[in-house]
Amino acid sequence: MNAVPKLNAHTLRADFPIFEQQMHGKPLAFLDSAASSQKPRQVLDAMTEFYETSYANVHRGVYVLAERATEALEHARERVRAFLNAPDVREVIFTRNATEGINLVAYAWGLSNLGPGDLVVVTELEHHSNFVPWQFIAGKTGAEVRMIPLDEHGELDLSVLEGIAHDGRVKVVATNLISNSLGTINPVAKLAEWAHAQGAIYVCDAAQGAPHTKIDVQALGVDFLAISGHKMCGPSGASALWGRAELLQAMDPFMTGGHMINSVRLEKTTWGELPHKFEAGTAPMAEAVGLGAAIDYLEAIGLDAIEAHEHELAAYALGRLGDVPGIKLYGPPADRRAGIVSFNFEDIHPHDVAQILDLQGVAIRAGHHCCQPLMQKLGVAATNRASFYLYTIPEEIDQLVDGLHAVRKVFA
Repeated sequence: MNAVPKLNAHTLRADFPIFEQQMHGKPLAFLDSAASSQKPRQVLDAMTEFYETSYANVHRGVYVLAERATEALEHARERVRAFLNAPDVREVIFTRNATEGINLVAYAWGLSNLGPGDLVVVTELEHHSNFVPWQFIAGKTGAEVRMIPLDEHGELDLSVLEGIAHDGRVKVVATNLISNSLGTINPVAKLAEWAHAQGAIYVCDAAQGAPHTKIDVQALGVDFLAISGHKMCGPSGASALWGRAELLQAMDPFMTGGHMINSVRLEKTTWGELPHKFEAGTAPMAEAVGLGAAIDYLEAIGLDAIEAHEHELAAYALGRLGDVPGIKLYGPPADRRAGIVSFNFEDIHPHDVAQILDLQGVAIRAGHHCCQPLMQKLGVAATNRASFYLYTIPEEIDQLVDGLHAVRKVFA
């Protein structure tokens, strides 16, 4: 057994300029990294340097700046490929966010391959970005959607799979790797194996997984996987979809326009090769550079160390919150979840809780977290969510708990 190196979150915080300020006269306790992570200087500096020394449009010019920018973009693509252990760099498509990547698959694959009698299987844990596109395309094609329910621990009840398979032809199984609301870690490799046994493709939303755990698309056995750069210390506007080359080559483009063509004539337009067929228009050059720098930053720390750190924080948070009277916690035990804790506090609306916590310098998310089917399952309209990352320290969780006592006093 190899010992996982322990990260020092107190030291890492020095890389993040945002923590140099206070909120309402108190230290900033940023506990909303599941929505979007903060950015280290290494990422900010890489993007600034690109803008100052190498900015030009890519793949078109033959002058030095254009060639330098193209090299930087394609280097970032290779960094994503290595990060995901993808077989071929041509299988990595830059998108604005994971939502766009999943929509790409839903439209470009779903419209051509789904029809009446076909089933799309999702879960009660899905973010809307991995549910609504499939629901929409199913409605367009006559396919139907089935949901894998949760058990009492907030984990998937896989006993329903056999029954789902008897309902129709399973053509798509789409689940997240880690729930953005409960932190549940899903058995993706097992689900992908089941999907392939049904003759279906498997689409993985790894927006919450990629920042927190090592991903190997070949080991997972998935067919498509989407990541979100802004959740993993990278900038907004630069994310990626990985897909199997044979599937991507058989798909029509999601968007058309400049750059993604081979030839354009009045009679017919032909598409470019992978990955350019799916990258219409000007690429996110500086953002891709930032994403590459973010991957370098995460790998220098170590994804195993980040995952272990978050498990410790989750255990500490569940313990501390469990001692607060009136708290209802949702989701699995700490060892089976990522660094996300959802809860409700007595009969106080989550938005009121979050507003008062803000006055204590604590930033959490309150709402349905783009998971309304899950909220319906839990029997609530919304929850509070505290989410952690590599820069989160136990003192911030203590600040959260102190803030909750302040909330109780306000509503006493």
